[in-house]
Amino acid sequence: MDTYRIGVVAGDGIGPEVIREAMKVLNTAAELDGSFRFEFTEYPWGCEYYLRTGEMMPQDGIETLSQYDAILLGAVGDPSVPDHISLRDLLLRIRHDFDQYINLRPVKLLHGAPCPLKDVSPEDINMTFIRENSEGEYSGSGAWLYPNSPQEVVIQNGVFSRKGTERVIRYAYELAKKEGKTLTSISKGNALNYSMVFWDQIFAEVGKDYPEVKTYSLLVDAASMFMVKNPKRFEIVVASNLFGDILTDLGAAISGGMGLAAGANLNPERKYPSMFEPIHGSAPDIKGKGIANPFAAIWSAAQMLDFFGHEDWGARVVDAIETMLVNRTSLTPDQGGSASTSECGDALCALLREQSK
Repeated sequence: MDTYRIGVVAGDGIGPEVIREAMKVLNTAAELDGSFRFEFTEYPWGCEYYLRTGEMMPQDGIETLSQYDAILLGAVGDPSVPDHISLRDLLLRIRHDFDQYINLRPVKLLHGAPCPLKDVSPEDINMTFIRENSEGEYSGSGAWLYPNSPQEVVIQNGVFSRKGTERVIRYAYELAKKEGKTLTSISKGNALNYSMVFWDQIFAEVGKDYPEVKTYSLLVDAASMFMVKNPKRFEIVVASNLFGDILTDLGAAISGGMGLAAGANLNPERKYPSMFEPIHGSAPDIKGKGIANPFAAIWSAAQMLDFFGHEDWGARVVDAIETMLVNRTSLTPDQGGSASTSECGDALCALLREQSK
């Protein structure tokens, strides 16, 4: 029997509530399958830890997490800690130090999920975003000069290396080739005359190795418009760190809401552990109320199952989410139901058991 060792950082706000349900679903899948099991080790890192210790995670936190096969992350952020500290000293540090350069985010409208767009069906929204996850606009490079003076100047650098840009674009081409889908590159080369012109150049260069892949290139503002007006045109999408971050939040808004927004941070070479997390944030306004939607965390757990080679179980978990949405059973308030977070997770596990009989 395979044992997958998972480091769990439930984090802040609703993180512990939704991660508890994701772990429950992973254990249910393992129990029903019988050929693998999960071994979870939880770490109390995050904003509360920062307020006690002055650190979002211990100095040896990366070394500690490196021993695991994967990481399950709940959410990061609390009003008591500046966002740039909570984000950069935990989430971005893990992504960077473990070279998790692929951020894989499904934007898929499930049957039964609400959609604010008129005359749009689930078949019209089914895209996969490949977001560069280790450099770009989130590199943390820059300077703050002459602070608190009339001459104050801040400089924020976007860092785009050939290696970093080419590998994420090539990953997207490979996925488009494998799945027989189109590939759209998101850029802003007309205004960002270094970084995005370079991005466009690499996209064209790598594309020569994939003549069978039909491609499109869109400016980020045009892409935002088309995601609303004609989402069907997008299948596989590749974007820089910033553009991918923003557009996938828009994608969540048109495909059921942030409560259904899953994400995976991958080190494809598996030299380091990959990390799986819902992208909805910590939602401190509903912390402790037991009404948070666990579907995003559970969908992220399905991505973990895919990562470990159990694509059948990954698909079963997503299908179970869709079944619950269609039947309107045990849904949390954001989806129009009255179930608690734990009741929602329990119902999904029961559905998996019923479908496995």
